Amino acid sequence: MSRFVKILIAVELSLLLVTACFVGGLSAGLVLPQLNPSAGAALSGWLASPLPDSWITFPEATAAPTTADPDRLFAPFWQAWQIVHDEFVDQPLDDPSLMQGAIRGMLEALGDDQTGYMDPEEYDQANIPLEGEYEGIGAWVDTESEFLTIISAMPGSPAEAAGLLPGDQVIAVDGQDMTGIPAQLVIRRVMGPEGTVVVLTIRRETEAEPFDVSVTRSRIAIPSVESRLLDEGVGYIRLSTFGDDTVGELRSALRELLAEDPTGLILDLRGNGGGYLRAAVDVSSEFIAEGVILSERFGDGREEPYYADGDGLALEIPLVVLINGGSASASEIVAGAVQDYGRGWLVGERSFGKGSVQNWHPLQNDSGAIRVTIARWYTPDGRSIQDDGLLPDIQVEFTQEGFPADSDSQLERAVQLLLDARSQGSTAPKLEPALR
Repeated sequence: MSRFVKILIAVELSLLLVTACFVGGLSAGLVLPQLNPSAGAALSGWLASPLPDSWITFPEATAAPTTADPDRLFAPFWQAWQIVHDEFVDQPLDDPSLMQGAIRGMLEALGDDQTGYMDPEEYDQANIPLEGEYEGIGAWVDTESEFLTIISAMPGSPAEAAGLLPGDQVIAVDGQDMTGIPAQLVIRRVMGPEGTVVVLTIRRETEAEPFDVSVTRSRIAIPSVESRLLDEGVGYIRLSTFGDDTVGELRSALRELLAEDPTGLILDLRGNGGGYLRAAVDVSSEFIAEGVILSERFGDGREEPYYADGDGLALEIPLVVLINGGSASASEIVAGAVQDYGRGWLVGERSFGKGSVQNWHPLQNDSGAIRVTIARWYTPDGRSIQDDGLLPDIQVEFTQEGFPADSDSQLERAVQLLLDARSQGSTAPKLEPALR
């Protein structure tokens, strides 16, 4: 399957439609306050105040203003603000929208796909993966492509039942063309009350023409950890996100599986768009005994390493980590550490390629939030996976027939690796360096 996303992160929403924090996104671990869903229309007090004359009248420029001279620097902005209020044909103006647009444009000027503005509704939606459930179709999506793009459907979701596949592009919703429509607006149109139907027009790489898919929305429960013992005696754990409860749920699952004395463990990170950086370190620590899990490098030259905590439950058992194009951000931290230390095999397809860390900052007066890229992160061996992703040790292509049905070829290969390791008495991969 071709690589269909150019950045990280997604996150899950209810298409599970999650915004860039998770597909994106790797959060620095801030706990975000909840918003009143109806908030965001209030006008900030400073906008309602009369504008200083010195800001309205644009002085003749003699030198470029600097950040040390904010009055001069922002004089053109306030001049433009006053002009549109005085002259624009359609009055009155929507001042909160103008304010939000100004913030959005400022952050877009930084040229970083992962830095941006979220209006109050977008910000509320971005918190959904940590809240546990909502109403929609249940899919992880990429919001940074030309069209809203499916990263993967959630297991048991309406999106899965309707046959939506990774790489599917939503080019129309209920017959309305989505060309040029921001992904967050597309998300809002896809979400809706439980029991209602949304018709998505899908463009798929393997199909000559776009086609319609009808999906009945439902209440989506967001699983964080699923686990079971496979018939071959192999333990299987699937992580769908890296949230507040993920590590606790993972440790409970590990205790139950390890009590069954499994041949090995499979950690399935396919379609996992990421989450909290701290959760990624803690998950990695369950499988890696010691050493650096990742390092953050900041714009001022500082570097901050994160270490394994030495208290893991599955430090010796043979391990396979499944990844694909939907494995992003925090998933790549775990997979990269496993690969660099030779702790287990990576099986599947090249990962998403999101190697940056964001902080989220809620704005005053329930005016949304901004997310700002604060650092790049690197694997224990100093690799950056930004844009390139992680190449699996053993590549197994996604096929429509093989995933997620019982004949899952990637899972089958993982099981066979662990069975072979048991027969050979091996606990770690023995691969040619070129495969790294």
